[in-house]
Amino acid sequence: MNETVPRQSLAMRLRNNFLAGLVICAPIAITIWLTWTFIHWADSWVKPYIPARYNPESYLQFAIPGFGLLIALVLITLVGFLGKNLIGRSVLQFGDSLFYRMPLVRTVHKSLKQIFETVLRDKGTSFTQAALVEYPSAGLWSVVFVATDARGEIATKFRAMGKDMVACFLPPTPFPTAGFLVYVPREKIVPLDMSAEDAAKLIISVGLVTPPVASGAPPKPAETGTAET
Repeated sequence: MNETVPRQSLAMRLRNNFLAGLVICAPIAITIWLTWTFIHWADSWVKPYIPARYNPESYLQFAIPGFGLLIALVLITLVGFLGKNLIGRSVLQFGDSLFYRMPLVRTVHKSLKQIFETVLRDKGTSFTQAALVEYPSAGLWSVVFVATDARGEIATKFRAMGKDMVACFLPPTPFPTAGFLVYVPREKIVPLDMSAEDAAKLIISVGLVTPPVASGAPPKPAETGTAET
């Protein structure tokens, strides 16, 4: 006996088509909007400092989006090139010495410099490994990003206690840009096969976007840097 599949009403079909279109169009529109906003933000910071004779918009009748961002990228690259030679390093050291003489500014400058140096120097190993840790209590698990081994004074304190600890970044949902630094015993970290990008999607989507399981993939060890003495 053949079962008759009930036909969807016109309103239901329109609703489904609208939702399907929203799934396609919304990510594209948001990506374009964020990119356009970032370009205009960069232009608003850089363009006022470009001399009028070097700004093509002074000769044209229309604006050139992204010109300020392009100039910023060129200047940053040039500063990096100059900072690698002796004269450039001397100038940068002189500039750092000026910042270090200012009570409040020196703390902010030194902290930001250390953060960028650490992240860029260890970009091959930092925050590329997603893992699970039992947090905030036993039986509850959270997704974290493995940063590096415990270092410096903290590593010394942990070694005195006979502990091998790893620094992990615990991001909140759904905004992973802020979070907590937690030190976790190495043996209590459960590495994940998913990439850091897939883990970020999982966190942002509140668990709705789950990456596919890698078939037959062996568990990966936690990838961290070498602990400092």
